[in-house]
Amino acid sequence: MFAKILLSAGLLAFATPALAQQADTLPPLDGYTLVWADEFDRDGKPDPKNWSFEEGFKRNGEMQWYQRDNAFVENGVLVIEGRRTRRANPRFGDPDEKPEFAKRRFIQYTSASLTSEGKRQFLYGRFEIRAKIKAEQGLWPAIWTLGVDGKWPAKGEIDIMEYYENSILANFAWAARNPSQPVWKGAKVPLPQITQDPDWDKQFHTWVMDWSHNEITLWLDGRLLNRINLDNVKNGGPDAPLPHPFRQPHFLLLNLALGGDRGGPLAQTTFPSRYEVDYVRVYQREARGE
Repeated sequence: MFAKILLSAGLLAFATPALAQQADTLPPLDGYTLVWADEFDRDGKPDPKNWSFEEGFKRNGEMQWYQRDNAFVENGVLVIEGRRTRRANPRFGDPDEKPEFAKRRFIQYTSASLTSEGKRQFLYGRFEIRAKIKAEQGLWPAIWTLGVDGKWPAKGEIDIMEYYENSILANFAWAARNPSQPVWKGAKVPLPQITQDPDWDKQFHTWVMDWSHNEITLWLDGRLLNRINLDNVKNGGPDAPLPHPFRQPHFLLLNLALGGDRGGPLAQTTFPSRYEVDYVRVYQREARGE
């Protein structure tokens, strides 16, 4: 999710859709203990003990202005709402803003991006997120993590879920030999290969990351999407002395991006658009520290 504009400079390897059809089954939760969860069972603003918010225009040429007002809890779910609007950009012409964003005289879309940075971060375990996304052009919902130490991409990124271009993605990123460039190990599965149900995006689905010292696997509704052997991962270049990107704690992000490099045109997108999260749960094995 982070800085996808660098894809052309970095290394990208997408797993073939065949990976998603392997016979691997998600292991049971035997031996795991629930160490943290947000069930979103209290109406109002998301719990500030768990979440803070990104603000403003951010990355990837995306069109949304992130603001906390677009995130709220109702009827037992977190709602991240994308909206069409028109108002003045308060950072128009700001020399401290990225030039592509400082040139925008108006904010035309708003959304929200929640992060648990500095509040909830974890090393290893099972991350389980039940969510409902809208499979529509222009929308770019995501569930992802970033390492707490180092600069991107050396800090490591795990995309537990992304949706764009009518596909579900599950990705890993770390630093190439040039530390400003990413290596991507991605899986991109067209939605028609996952389901033929026209109402799929009207239902909640479960995304899981299983993360141990040796391996990370990413799942959708019990179906393996991507896996990585952590012994084969190493940051290149001068950032190599940093902690292994996936052997350090990571924090979570939940966001709905609009348009941009991957989301696509927004002219025909229906607004307001809701991305809903039923819960976020993290389990660990106490005895093994995983």
